[in-house]
This record gives sequence, structure tokens and C-alpha cells, in this order.
Amino acid sequence: MELQSILFGLTAFIGFITLSKTIVTFLRWVWIAFLRPSKNLTDYGTWALVTGSTDGIGKAIAFELASKGLNLVLVGRDLLKLEHTSNALCEAYGSTVQIKYIVIDFVKAKGVEIVKKIEEEISGLDVGLLINNAGMANSYAEYFHLIDTQVVESIVRVNIEAATWVTKAVLPVMLKKKKGAIVNIGSASGFIPLPLSTVYSATKSYIEMFSRSISLEYKHTGIHVQCQAPFIVATKMTSIRRSSFFIPSAEMYSKASLRQIGYENICTPYWTHYIFWCILDALPEALRDRFVLRHYLTLREKGLLKMSMKNKKNP
Repeated sequence: MELQSILFGLTAFIGFITLSKTIVTFLRWVWIAFLRPSKNLTDYGTWALVTGSTDGIGKAIAFELASKGLNLVLVGRDLLKLEHTSNALCEAYGSTVQIKYIVIDFVKAKGVEIVKKIEEEISGLDVGLLINNAGMANSYAEYFHLIDTQVVESIVRVNIEAATWVTKAVLPVMLKKKKGAIVNIGSASGFIPLPLSTVYSATKSYIEMFSRSISLEYKHTGIHVQCQAPFIVATKMTSIRRSSFFIPSAEMYSKASLRQIGYENICTPYWTHYIFWCILDALPEALRDRFVLRHYLTLREKGLLKMSMKNKKNP
């Protein structure tokens, strides 16, 4: 009887500890996601450089940064799109925000060319924030051996090399003043295998480890490095036009993105993305992988059907 009482008491105590830990974790998440105050991003510097700034997440972040009073250096490969984005920002914020833009095609430019051009264009500017957002994926889910070699090479150059070389160009400016923030837009696929988008997934794993490593390397210098790992966002790249509960618009994501800058080194800024991450993480790995593979096989079938219909219309 005494032993039963001891076991009951021990079980109750363990249950209490487990429940308390769950409550604390939940309250901490609520604080981080909704209540924690944002950093004053102008404390890092008066200029922010954003790559992939003419569409999707990059463009939305550029507008959100401008609303916070930061001047912008926009980087993209299309001059007309850069001009259009620059004009739209000027119309929205007038003379309160200064804007420069740099035309670079990350698919074609070599590392030394990227570094030299960025260094020249930001010379004399108080660049305190870098958003490495430029990204590319194969147009639809496909087996690795069937993807065109040039597409694979382009994905590697845009997703890996661009972030690497742009960071190398901007770091000396931040080191000189001993402060700055670097945000690398990664992906949840850098943590969870993404079959039929293998190269994209692998490049995002690079971004995650690149961020972790340079964070340790430059932490003592006053430079904060962060990798943001979103799930799907409704953008041109994902071919999703409408937002939903688990799929925010680029504008919705950008607001969450800025709130997290300067805090955790690895984060999933948008709150429903975090919930989805917890659901997937709780699943047995074999079950999760089976679910992901089945989903992307379905996407492949839809992609092939769409391409077939397009070819019939444009023989």
C-alpha cells in the first residue's frame, strides 16, 4: 500500500513537471510570436540591402523595411523590375526613404564580379542590415536525374553562391562599425528532406549551416546572423496565388520576418508555420517522409499535366 502511494506520488510529480514544461514552452512561443517587441532595425545602420527584391518575399520585406525608415539597396537581375519596385517605394514613402538598385544576374555572374560590384555600390553607405533572399527552385517537382543540368547549376548559383558572395561583400562594412544583422532566408526544406526538389532542399541546408557557422565566427564583433526557415509562402516561385491558414502571403510573412530579426539564430517566423513544423516534427520519421514523398509525387503529376497542356496550346 505504501509502495503504491509512493508510485502514485511519483507519477503525479512527473505529470506535473511535464505539464508545467508544456505550459512554459507554449507561453514562451506566444511571447516570441506575438508579444515580444521588435528590434529597432535602424540601430544596425540606416541602409538595408535586399537580394531578390523585385518579387515575393524580397519585395514585401523591402516595403516593410521602408516603412521602418530604412534606406534600401535593391539587388535583382531585371532592370525594369528594379525600376518598377523603386518607383513603387518612392510613391509609397516619398523622400523619407533613399533607394539604390544594383543589377546582378546571379546565374551568370562570377563570385569575384559579385563581390566587386556590391562593394563599389555600397561604398560610403551605412549598411547595417543584409537580407539574403534571392532564391530559385525547379519549376515543378521532378526526379533529380531528369532535371536539366543548367537548371541544377542555376539553383546552386542563386541559392548558395549568391548568399555567400553578397555576405562576403557586405561583412567588411559591418565589421568596420562593429554592428550589423544578416538574415538568410532559408527554408523548412533545409531541415526536412524534400524529394523531387532535392537540389533546392540541399541548398537550403547549406544556408542553415552557413548561417550557424558565421554566426559563431562573428558573434563577438556585434554582428547578428539569422537563418529564417519558412514553409510555403504564397509567391510566384511557389505558384500559389492565394494565402490560407498555413500559407501566408508575402506581406504577412514579411511582417513576421522583421519581428524576429536580432533574436534567435534559427527561427520559423510565421506562427502557423511553426505549428506545422511541430506537427511534422512529432510524426515518426518514416511516416513523415512517406507523407512528403506522396505529396510531391502528386505535385509532379500536376506539373507534368500542366506542361503537357501548355505544349498543346503552343506547339
